[in-house]
Amino acid sequence: MRFLEVSTRPLLSRVLSRVALKANQISGFEWQFKNRSCGFGLKLLVIGLLSSGRDRLCRLLAAAMPSRPEDYEVLSTIGSGSYGKCQKIRRKSDGKILVWKELDYGTMAEVEKQMLVSEVNLLRELRHPNIVRYYDRIIDRTNATLYIVMEFCEGGDLATLITKCIKERRYLEEEFILRVMAQLSLALKECHGRNDGGSTVLHRDLKPANIFLDARQNIKLGDFGLARILKHDTSFAKTFVGTPYYMSPEQMNHMSYNEKSDIWSLGCLLYELCALSPPFTAYNQEELTEKINVGKFRRIPYRYSDELNTLLCRMLHLKDYLRPSVESILQSSLISSYVAQEQRKAQAKQQRGSCEPEQPKLEELKLKEQALRQREQDLKEREERLELKEQELCIRERLTNEKLARAESLMKVYNGMRQQRAQTPLFTEDRDKSKDTSPGKKKVHFAGDSKENMWPEQRVGFRSQERGLVKKLQAVNIEVERNYPLKCRPMQGIR
Repeated sequence: MRFLEVSTRPLLSRVLSRVALKANQISGFEWQFKNRSCGFGLKLLVIGLLSSGRDRLCRLLAAAMPSRPEDYEVLSTIGSGSYGKCQKIRRKSDGKILVWKELDYGTMAEVEKQMLVSEVNLLRELRHPNIVRYYDRIIDRTNATLYIVMEFCEGGDLATLITKCIKERRYLEEEFILRVMAQLSLALKECHGRNDGGSTVLHRDLKPANIFLDARQNIKLGDFGLARILKHDTSFAKTFVGTPYYMSPEQMNHMSYNEKSDIWSLGCLLYELCALSPPFTAYNQEELTEKINVGKFRRIPYRYSDELNTLLCRMLHLKDYLRPSVESILQSSLISSYVAQEQRKAQAKQQRGSCEPEQPKLEELKLKEQALRQREQDLKEREERLELKEQELCIRERLTNEKLARAESLMKVYNGMRQQRAQTPLFTEDRDKSKDTSPGKKKVHFAGDSKENMWPEQRVGFRSQERGLVKKLQAVNIEVERNYPLKCRPMQGIR
């Protein structure tokens, strides 16, 4: 990519040297003025002015330094595509809400890289109240990612507005449509007739999804990815790009085209704002091309004026040379009042910017205050979580120490028992002695000499006596049966 290979170090060094020279001059003036003999109040006033100038130079110096992705905080994702995504961000230095396009140029083809280069270069050059403002670009060569930082439009795009009107079954007011026409025409005038007079910019992809609204419902023209620069007014483009529903007949037929192709797309866009559907619709490309070549479409709803319908018909003329130019649209009596109003706004803004220093907006200060409060709250919550974790660790450490102490005591007892078992004698007298000295066992006493209290060698005589008693019992039973015969057969069977 060309813009990735261009080195900005010479320009940056010149800017930094000039800024440093100015800062030294201001510091010298401040030191000289401090040593002069004059009123104390005048001293404070002049020193304050000099310090404010130095602060402004510091801000310029900070602005001249290249930005990094870490300088911004990602708030949410607005949309995503095949090569990247669009995210809402906050600039950490001043809390300003912006938008960046995160583009993965590593997977792009060469043609797509050229389109990306053209968009970045155009955004840097185009400055207009009705064109999405470009702020910065950030190149992450490690991840092959390009970030294009732009103005955030809170009102969304016109495609979302049209979808909302279809769901609610309502039409847009004609006053809003005329204001959209005036602001878009002013934006196209900036593109088609550049102030430097060097080249003409064709947008080539005018559609509701590329027209944005700010918080005050002002129009912002964006997405110059398909834009092309024509060096002369008589030159024509020949590439086939754009969205089919809004493409001019010369684009559909692969013919040469100029800025009148953007006028056709503008007419299709304004028609859709009125009718809530494009003027030409079809199920396939061939049918759409045929309808566009015929050039027949229904009238916009009758709730809109005939002057608006006539102007749209002129913009959707099949012959490009019969379509009105941007200048003639702006001079139309239909939107002349809106154009004058927008021009007065631009002049007033320019005068404020040249006469008065830029004051921080109240909304930005509120955002900064909210951000600081949120950070303070986050720090408090984090500190509380750390304290809880510390308490848990202390409890775990105490339990671990107790378990280790208990395990050591059990090991001591176990080792003592093993030593005692190893020293136990095998003879009877020693066993009797060891019985009395064995620790930890209860002594059991039985009445009389029972078999539980005898050793195996003492049980031999006892078994012979037992067998003699069993024989005597059997003899007694036989004698009883002889003397007293049993009449119960089961009892005899048992015998």
